[in-house]
Amino acid sequence: PLMRTTLRLHLPSIQAVRAIYTALQSVEGIVQADVSRAGATIEHDGRVTAEHLRGAVESAGFAVLEVVEERRRLTVRQDRGPRTDEEA
Repeated sequence: PLMRTTLRLHLPSIQAVRAIYTALQSVEGIVQADVSRAGATIEHDGRVTAEHLRGAVESAGFAVLEVVEERRRLTVRQDRGPRTDEEA
C-alpha cells in the first residue's frame, strides 16, 4: 500500500519550490510529489522516512517545519449477503 507524507514548509519563491522538487527526485521510493510554497505532499512505497525527506529538503537549503505521515488504505466494500454455516 502507498504511504503519504506531508511536509510543512515555508518557501520564499517558486525557485525554492523547484529546488525542493528536484531534491526529492533523489529519494528512492517516491511515487509522486506535489510541492508548493507551503509544503509538499509525497506519495511513496513505504521505504521513505521522515529523515530521508528532511535530508533532501535540507540539501536544497531549506528547513522542514513539520512532518505528517499517514498510511493510505484501500476502502473495501463488504457484501452483506447471507451468512454461511462456517461464518456463524
